[in-house]
Amino acid sequence: MRFLFLTQFYPPEVGATQNRVSDLAERLARAGHDVTVLTSMPNYPQGKIFEGYRGRFAMEEDSGGVRILRVWTYATNSLGLGARLFSYLSYTVAAAIMALAKGGQHDVLYVESPPLFLGITGIVVSRWRKSKLLFNVTDLWPASAVALGILRNPTAIRVATSLERFIYNRADIITGQTEGIVEGVKERAPDVPVSLVMNGVSPEAFATPSAAREQRRNEFGFGDCFVVGYAGRHGIAQGLETVLHAAEIMSDQRDIQFAFFGDGPEKNKLLKLGQLSGLRNVHFFPPKPASEMRAILACFDAAVVPLKKLDLFHGALPSKLFECMAAGIPVIVSIEGEAKRLVEKANGGITIAPEDPQAMANAILSLKNNPELRRTLGQNGREYTLSHCSRQRAADAIEHLSSSSVLGNPYPKPITQLPSDPDRIES
Repeated sequence: MRFLFLTQFYPPEVGATQNRVSDLAERLARAGHDVTVLTSMPNYPQGKIFEGYRGRFAMEEDSGGVRILRVWTYATNSLGLGARLFSYLSYTVAAAIMALAKGGQHDVLYVESPPLFLGITGIVVSRWRKSKLLFNVTDLWPASAVALGILRNPTAIRVATSLERFIYNRADIITGQTEGIVEGVKERAPDVPVSLVMNGVSPEAFATPSAAREQRRNEFGFGDCFVVGYAGRHGIAQGLETVLHAAEIMSDQRDIQFAFFGDGPEKNKLLKLGQLSGLRNVHFFPPKPASEMRAILACFDAAVVPLKKLDLFHGALPSKLFECMAAGIPVIVSIEGEAKRLVEKANGGITIAPEDPQAMANAILSLKNNPELRRTLGQNGREYTLSHCSRQRAADAIEHLSSSSVLGNPYPKPITQLPSDPDRIES
């Protein structure tokens, strides 16, 4: 089959979406499909177009057997809604032009959302090219923006909600990464086929334990300390203030250090908070490429995976959760709902209530003081994740859905993974 991907975020950018979508595109290409990715000039998370890509409206590359088309996009890391919307809309328009000019004929148009507005481009291009529109939803927008207080204007909320339903109901297939997202989509588009295709890890990348632990720990100055790590986006949704407050509670524990790897719109605020609190046990590091993340994770003795205390996040499964568990690190998950159920089913960590610094501090001490518990939880999480949360299974599901849609067969039930039953089939 011929696939055209529309995604605003793609390597060499670093991030969960970039890693997952590029992995999927390359797996489909290795399976013999013709895959083109139409994306923006790389600029995330700094909000500045990378060196070597500046001053161009469009360019073409090839990576991992995938043809990559890039277009200019207004780059920003501003938290302001206006700047972010302009960034999304600039890519939406540029992508439509490039898709019609150079995207070529394709059988399946895979659209990654958010941004939601990219769905308009998907509808236009899929109708023009007479291809099937597969819309992948990783965030129920605008619901998430409203819950986080980013979107408050009642008129804007109504318009965005109407646009969401309009797009969903014009897709041929919709996929969601969590049960909560799938149920939310079904409520908004009851007549459109919706399937769960859960995120996961590349088993090949975690097949053997990293051998670089001691070397990298020395490079970062961790020494023999017990390291509590976070690696990922520093955004509003993550609520990383909770981790800093837990660090403040534990500031007298000199042999416990907190390490933050990554970037995002909240990082400067977190840095200032750490400085104002005089936290000498907290260290911030820049984001690292995906190729280094396995070695970075191996430096941690425990990993924290937090989100804010919002009902919306009951259906969240952060990608960093899978990566930490696959690396054999015991996790402390301060999220209710699906993430909690997955960790408890895997017996791969400790679950606590969101936004509870004292509970987080207690969980950290439990792991620090019990090496056997750390070993058991880490091993359990690793075995569960590598067995049940493979990105190859996700690629197989996308391939199966696409093939059925293109060939006009009855809509199939793809094999996917669920926290409640990894071998369950969902449609």
